[in-house]
Amino acid sequence: MRIVLVEPGLTLRKIVARLVADAGHAVDPFSDSAQALAHVAAQEDVACVITSLEVAPLCGLELCWSLRALAGTTRPLAVIAMSADRAGRRLGEVLDSGADDFIAKPPEAAELHARLRVIERSLTLQRRLIRDADIDSLTQLLGRGGFMRRAKACLAVVGPPEPLTALMIDIDRFKAINDRHGHDGGDRVIRAVADVLKETGALAGRIGGEEFAVLMPGHGLGGAGVVAERIRAACARLRVPGRRGPIPVTCSLGLAAWNEGDTLESLLARADGALYAAKAGGRNQVVSATGEGLDRVS
Repeated sequence: MRIVLVEPGLTLRKIVARLVADAGHAVDPFSDSAQALAHVAAQEDVACVITSLEVAPLCGLELCWSLRALAGTTRPLAVIAMSADRAGRRLGEVLDSGADDFIAKPPEAAELHARLRVIERSLTLQRRLIRDADIDSLTQLLGRGGFMRRAKACLAVVGPPEPLTALMIDIDRFKAINDRHGHDGGDRVIRAVADVLKETGALAGRIGGEEFAVLMPGHGLGGAGVVAERIRAACARLRVPGRRGPIPVTCSLGLAAWNEGDTLESLLARADGALYAAKAGGRNQVVSATGEGLDRVS
């Protein structure tokens, strides 16, 4: 794993960096705590920070707090605090400041390596929990929360003239499918439509029972409309096994292009309005929200 080391003393910094490297980890050493924090923020592959408590301009406890706030609930990041002050620093204060572990400095090689192995196991579990929280168990697409987080991150880097289009998809007459073929049949239909969306390679998520959303960076309404029509046609070709024979599937789709000043919520709301128009207009069609109103794509 990639580890950031923050230690003001050159000699000790070199010693600890060598110990970390000997354990098979990549290490980025810093003497300045503010620079280290900026580096961790910019490099998302940093998995662990080993910091002395005797650092500046941010003191060690401040750095621990800042790292914990930076990681939040969605980034696995471990923090190990180091200090030569074994008697004057209460362990509880260090851990309450956001550190996951504490080690005396200079650390012994065997102890440091053992603690890093514990950290690796903990981070593996955190990554699995975060992934499970983001993924919809039925379809293996992103769930609503995971999709919204990823989509907001994508939207944050979009700017003119780069196009971006959102697509909302709803399975037509889904209640009738459940009523006729049971919930297991409905689940098979949902999975089949999800598999069609996976083939697009776009950012896709299941955001409701039978409703999906897709975000397509680099696509304006024209290009996204072509993709949406392919999705519609592929869904219409599905014949999903059901308790009363093959289940025919159709979907309605709504498109909206990103405009400067949009939020993710406003973009999806326009796409949802186009989806509603597709449902009201007879289903099994694609409708696009334009500046002039709504246009049927197919």
